[in-house]
Order: sequence, then structure tokens, then C-alpha cells
Amino acid sequence: MRHRKAKYSLNRVTAWRRSTVIGIVKSLLKFQKIKTTNIKAKACRPLAEGLISLARKNTLDARRRANKVLGDHALVSLLFEEIGPLFKARNSGFTRILKLGMRRGDNAQMVAFELTEIKEKKKIKPAKQEKLSHQAPEQPPKEKTGEVKPQPETRISEKPPVIKKPPKTFLGGIRNIFKKERDSL
Repeated sequence: MRHRKAKYSLNRVTAWRRSTVIGIVKSLLKFQKIKTTNIKAKACRPLAEGLISLARKNTLDARRRANKVLGDHALVSLLFEEIGPLFKARNSGFTRILKLGMRRGDNAQMVAFELTEIKEKKKIKPAKQEKLSHQAPEQPPKEKTGEVKPQPETRISEKPPVIKKPPKTFLGGIRNIFKKERDSL
């Protein structure tokens, strides 16, 4: 009996459930907005909010505790350097769950699980476009009125003849397998 067991079991054994929750929280911290089921989002919310609370403290002990859960130094540095400062003014409510609708197939409730303070990513123009925008537009060369430039030869390539495929035979030519020499069909 599961009396007074308040965790979402997610129909998994303990290790599998823990790795599922940690994977979803890692994705949430990396992308700041993910799409998942309602029950999984509710199961992941306490861990995600606890990690953001640690990031707000920004101490060595907090970093070590976050690294123990996440197991990724790059993600821990992202959490403490970018996500943590966004939530300095908030005491709680670091994540939100927005309902999207039912999933086709198994009719599960889908939600958008996101951080409440999302850092907007700057769009960077490619270097080629910047160079082209700073250059003056090219003007076509001026032609002299007396000279006539020879036009390059234009070759018209002939299309190869279309080879028609033979019509499909009955069952891929199965008639020929059963045909006897004396039959005249």
C-alpha cells in the first residue's frame, strides 16, 4: 500500500523515475521551455525550483549540491551564472505549467513547462550579411557606344530520348514461370 507516499510514481521504479525527472530538469534549464506531460511536469517542479533556489545563493556549497544532482559542470555554470541572477528578485514561483491540450494517440494532457523569467537570446547576423550591408552597391560597368561585344555561344543541350519502361506483367511475370513449352498462350 502507498499510504502517505506523496511522490508521483510515474509508473516507474525509483532509479528510472529519478533519471526521468533529472533529465527533464536538465532540458528545462538548458532550453528554458519544454513540452512534456502534465504529471511529469508536476513531478519535476520541486527539483527545478530547488535548484534555482540554490543558484540564487551562489555559494560553493550550493554549486556542489547542484553538481551532485545534475552531474554536468557546464549546466551548473549556466544555472549559477545566467539563470540564478534572473530570479534574485523572486522568492518562489520560478517555473510555470501552461496547458496545451491532449496528445494524439494516448490522450495525455500536454503542457509547456517553462521558467517564469526567460532570458531572450540575441539574434546574431552572419558575417557575410554584415559585410554586404556595409559595402556600396555595385554598379554595372559602362559600355562604350562604338564597340559591340561578342556574345558567348549558347548551347542548347538536347534532352536524351525518354526510354519507356515495359508495361508491368501479371504478378511480375509469374505467368512465365508456370508456362510449359507446349502451351501457346
